[in-house]
Amino acid sequence: MNNSNRLRLTWISFLSYGLTGALVIVTGVELGNIADYFNLPISGMGSTFTFLNSGILLSIFLNAWLISIIPMKRQLIAGFVLMAVTVLGLMSGRNIALFSFYIFILGVVSGITMSIGTYLITYLYDGRQRGARLLFSDSFFSMAGTLFPMLAGVMLARHITWYWVYACIGLVYVAIFILTLLSEFPAPAAQDASLRGQPSSKEKWGLGVLLLSAAALCYILGQLGFIAWVPEYAALNFGMSQQQTGSLVSQFWIAYMLGMWVFSAVLRFTDLQRMVTLLAALSAVIMYLFIATDRPAHLHYYLLGLGFISSAIYTTLITLGSQQTRVTSPKLVNFILTCGTVGTMLTFVVTGPIVASYGAKAALTTANSLYLAVFILCLLLGFVSKHRLYGHGAK
Repeated sequence: MNNSNRLRLTWISFLSYGLTGALVIVTGVELGNIADYFNLPISGMGSTFTFLNSGILLSIFLNAWLISIIPMKRQLIAGFVLMAVTVLGLMSGRNIALFSFYIFILGVVSGITMSIGTYLITYLYDGRQRGARLLFSDSFFSMAGTLFPMLAGVMLARHITWYWVYACIGLVYVAIFILTLLSEFPAPAAQDASLRGQPSSKEKWGLGVLLLSAAALCYILGQLGFIAWVPEYAALNFGMSQQQTGSLVSQFWIAYMLGMWVFSAVLRFTDLQRMVTLLAALSAVIMYLFIATDRPAHLHYYLLGLGFISSAIYTTLITLGSQQTRVTSPKLVNFILTCGTVGTMLTFVVTGPIVASYGAKAALTTANSLYLAVFILCLLLGFVSKHRLYGHGAK
């Protein structure tokens, strides 16, 4: 594979994460406007966006098998068509059932695209370089989550209808589509492995994959469960305004994005299992300090630290998963991604009743316990991980 084609495929991966980040994080900015558009209460409108997460979860789960049956190039071209039709559908109707269906399709498209993007990185790069590239890809999720809500806020302030934000997000897929047409994609993993004379389909995953999958679920559930209730916690316990609590969340994501850029360089020179164990331990400690402090001025510092330190955990878990077998398996990578997405789906299912019964601080404490669980799982991984054996040229 020549370098220009490798570069195009790498940018498809980066943009696939940006697409998903834009769709997921922009929801909070538009929610009130969409509720007014359909004359629904905002609480009812919020539950409708479960269809977006459901579409992402379903597509990531199914694409573990589809990626070895339907060529990736064909999937991305079909995704572009679905994206265009869906955005046009959002612009043309006021039916809430159709809206839910279109949001579900957007989730399916972004989930398929992200799973392909993740596999491309694990295919194109080896060892620690793979971890660095995955981390940089994930930074596009945070970058889009920073830029598109700002864009949405400007557009909505100028009374531009909310669905034009989705049209702008669709431009990300236009870039993916153009790169797809210009690129040559690798063969499905089983065929590619047979061409190299390597075993491919019957390789056992091992206990390490189960530990990594559980860690991915706990991490995403802990992260989103924490950040979802930080505004409520800060408002009730420290009397912060909506603008101040919004600033707290923004600081977390900005630090998260910066951390990804820094760790994308650092991870090339470290043992991934030891690094992720250390990061999980530090993150759990910082989160505990955030919950324990009674000084509102310190909340900003703890959130900045938490965002920066925890930014490398999820992609490092995925990278370690890809190094548990001799030949990189798209099904294995997608399985870990699916477990992380299950954590997204469970966020309000788990934390909602806790907040209702015990308050926002209890939800934050639960998230802290989940981060502690990630640390324990990563520690146990050190005894069974095969990443040093199958590090695919750890370099």
